[in-house]
Amino acid sequence: MDSLTQLLTGAVIAAAIVPRRHRRAALAAGAALGTLPDLDVIPLNLLNDNPVIKMTVHRSISHSLLLLPLVAILIWWFCRSRVGSRTSEAPKRWFWAIFLALVTHPILDCFNVYGTWLFWPFGEQTIMWGNMFVIDPMFTLPLLFGALWAWLWPQAWVSQKILLSSLALSGLYLAWSLAAQMYVWQKVDAQLSQMRLDAAPRLIGATPLNTLLWQVVVQTPDGVLSGDYSLLQDAADQPIAWVKVESDVVALKAAEHWQSVQRLQRFNQGFQIATVQDNQLIISDVRMGRYPNYTFNFVVGQWQNGQWQELAMPVQKQTRADVPQEWAYLKQRIWGIH
Repeated sequence: MDSLTQLLTGAVIAAAIVPRRHRRAALAAGAALGTLPDLDVIPLNLLNDNPVIKMTVHRSISHSLLLLPLVAILIWWFCRSRVGSRTSEAPKRWFWAIFLALVTHPILDCFNVYGTWLFWPFGEQTIMWGNMFVIDPMFTLPLLFGALWAWLWPQAWVSQKILLSSLALSGLYLAWSLAAQMYVWQKVDAQLSQMRLDAAPRLIGATPLNTLLWQVVVQTPDGVLSGDYSLLQDAADQPIAWVKVESDVVALKAAEHWQSVQRLQRFNQGFQIATVQDNQLIISDVRMGRYPNYTFNFVVGQWQNGQWQELAMPVQKQTRADVPQEWAYLKQRIWGIH
């Protein structure tokens, strides 16, 4: 999830757990703890110039559910050891405030399609449920209201109810997103079965800022099928209209042993296409963005002397989506507004 959502989630959880006299301190501490795992981008940017490593290592070590509980215990122990600290006044409540504010971060990140190494160091299998987009105001706004209320009126008797209600509203929206995704998933499964693609890997993800329009990507031997389904605009029995996006399987086969290609393949679980432009081999992650403007594209090879040569340093290729065009697409597919 985006940084603001992670910050607010940690802040509201911590403030809801500690005694009310500690509420403002808990908001600040929870916000810091909710942000902490994403600070891995600082050493990644300082110590490394490889864009593929930056993308694939983010949300790994710092997001591990096997590591973060130990970090939470160490932070709690350090704070409690200080004489007169708030943590020493209410150690049990502060333990759970610190623990939950920290470990909910990687769990929330699993709800979008970017992927999280939740069980690092045991393998590089990313977990990506895709039921929410990275930024979704319907999830974030209740948390923002709860955090602001608790900061302005930390001692008010109703503040605890406001905090819990904001968490409940965001939780209900999260549950709705899972139910909506399951509905679309069943529809996709039925259609792919009719197309004799039962075994084809598929990904169903929320589109930007909403959970009413869903993007569907299906892996095929020579590329992907891309489509979408609108809960409001498409009939229940209306088949998804597929766009076939071809991948240069010959070039990809020649590069399959390259370290950068293998790393991307593990990270995106095969939801990628290879294209050749100006004698350059480009790997595009098809999980985020919409054809032809995918968010993550990497130049990994160059055609030289009659064969593909791996680049010592991959290059990230930025493709900027036409924002007015994408916004018009969302309005039309969600609300039917042209």
